[in-house]
Amino acid sequence: MTVSEPQPELHPAPPAASRVIPHKADGKRRVIAALAWMIIRLLTLTLRFRLMIPTESLRTLESRPVIFCVWHNRFATSLSSYRRVISKRFPGRRIAGMASASRDGAIVEWIIKRFGGEVVRGSSSRRGGQALREFVSCARRGCDLALTPDGPRGPRYVVQEGVIALAQLTQLPIVPISTRVRWKWELNNWDRFQIPIPFSIWELDAGEPILVPRDTDNELRERIRQQLEARMRQLD
Repeated sequence: MTVSEPQPELHPAPPAASRVIPHKADGKRRVIAALAWMIIRLLTLTLRFRLMIPTESLRTLESRPVIFCVWHNRFATSLSSYRRVISKRFPGRRIAGMASASRDGAIVEWIIKRFGGEVVRGSSSRRGGQALREFVSCARRGCDLALTPDGPRGPRYVVQEGVIALAQLTQLPIVPISTRVRWKWELNNWDRFQIPIPFSIWELDAGEPILVPRDTDNELRERIRQQLEARMRQLD
């Protein structure tokens, strides 16, 4: 698929000397990442999976690449969901996800790659412009894009503006996703990160796709942001 030239234009790349270089996983973090990946794989194998996505939404997923939005605290099941549904139904599809440029982001990068995805490093506060350009490049190559719109630091369940800008630039539809687990542990951190309890029921659902017109102004972008946030909350 070919994505037309984005409007509005992207900001020019910063000089090389001022660019933020993402951290790479050192030995300790590679061990942590490998353990996390194995735990995710083992846990999801025990879960009782239920596909709840409406037929109309599945047709949208089949027809073109999309931007998947899932809450930050559902990361443990989101990658397995893509492999289980999209990769099996539509062979050859690839996904590009985001990981922050921090040292902890290097752990997320390792896990995403282990699941077969591409990785864009950055966040709203660090390397955001470069990450946006790399996502646009992934879209032009036909990749699905995946974002946690309330990440990397919250507030929890509040959609940030980046996903709306990305949808406007790429002209890909935003598909809100919910990976619900009936029984789970929740960590005591900002997003109450969810870890499935073995043998729980695991439901994958999707909301109606949202398109962001190319000529969207700031006021309309904010209304779309609120609409996306409302749809994601309704899915839960």
